[in-house]
Amino acid sequence: MKLTYYPETDSLYFDLSDRPSFESKEVAQGVVLDFDDKGNLTGIDIDQASTVLDLKKLILNKVPIVEQSITA
Repeated sequence: MKLTYYPETDSLYFDLSDRPSFESKEVAQGVVLDFDDKGNLTGIDIDQASTVLDLKKLILNKVPIVEQSITA
């Protein structure tokens, strides 16, 4: 899983899979879910993320981490 923040659009994208997105559905205002061609969730996009999330804080709780990569 990869999280990417895009400051130019103030959006946060959770990339959940390497599979390409085939279809997108807005499930709430500013929250879009991306699905592959089999209907599996591949990503989550949150628009105006800085107004609805605390982007300065990320807590991983009980996540089995095999590899860790942090870049700014």
